[in-house]
Amino acid sequence: MFGGKCPFGHKPSDPFKEKREAGPVARYEFQGEQIPMILRHADVRQAAKDWQTYSSDAPFRVPIPSEEEARSMRQLPIETNPPEHSEYREIVEPFFNRPKDPAMIAQVERLIDGLLRDALARDTIEIVHGFALPLQARALTYLLNTAESEADLWIGWGIHVFRVRGGLKKGVELENYLHGKFDAASRTPGADFFSALTQASFRGRPLTREEMMGFANLAFAGGRDTIIHTITCALGHLAEHPEALEYLRADPKRITLASEEFFRVFMPLNHIGRVCPADTDVHGVTVQAGERISLAWASANFDETVFPAP
Repeated sequence: MFGGKCPFGHKPSDPFKEKREAGPVARYEFQGEQIPMILRHADVRQAAKDWQTYSSDAPFRVPIPSEEEARSMRQLPIETNPPEHSEYREIVEPFFNRPKDPAMIAQVERLIDGLLRDALARDTIEIVHGFALPLQARALTYLLNTAESEADLWIGWGIHVFRVRGGLKKGVELENYLHGKFDAASRTPGADFFSALTQASFRGRPLTREEMMGFANLAFAGGRDTIIHTITCALGHLAEHPEALEYLRADPKRITLASEEFFRVFMPLNHIGRVCPADTDVHGVTVQAGERISLAWASANFDETVFPAP
């Protein structure tokens, strides 16, 4: 029903194997910018924690490629360092803890059950737009505690709120939508994500509109194609390997570990950027102040010193 390959063409391969074995860092070019990629698992984990050497306080430059042409605000909280990061994260923590709520778990289970029943009633299904996208969009309404009917509009945006034919554009439609939601929430606040941000404060002052937009932009952009990608590739893998599906059916307790493996192998992001505030020696590679490095999960997640059979 889903075809024999991951719809994104993703195969569980390790293109960084030779580079990783040769050394801890390799330079790659991204849109004319030479970026050293940290390849080994232990080094990636260490660098991710070392915000003083590898900073996230770099608006638009944490994603690779950079997103100056895709949005007009800093994404919060990921484009900040501690202690600001923790303080910003605390503002939205109640919403991002909602997936632990039994009521939301039941909502998502009913949603998945309905989508699966619909899929199984068809001869064929295009799994990205026919299953993964509506699942992500409708589940997001539960997370943000907003009307599920909003998902119909979000589904119409496609799998990436920034992408159009020919490349990237300013996320004008998303930004206009978010401004409208914040305007409405300011006039008539409720219990939803947008209302919570209009009433939130940071260090004793109300959030600015730009800060509200930064939180909302990340919620919509950062959690969209990443989730769709992983769901689609997991289903593609099970379609190609029906014995794996039977293995999970034989003992549903295996599903949790299998989910972790899906995220490791079909990682939603191949890598993420950090900026060096000062001249830095990155495992023998000199990075000038203001230049970026990459935390290469696509390599680290296949590191044989951590995963014996990656």
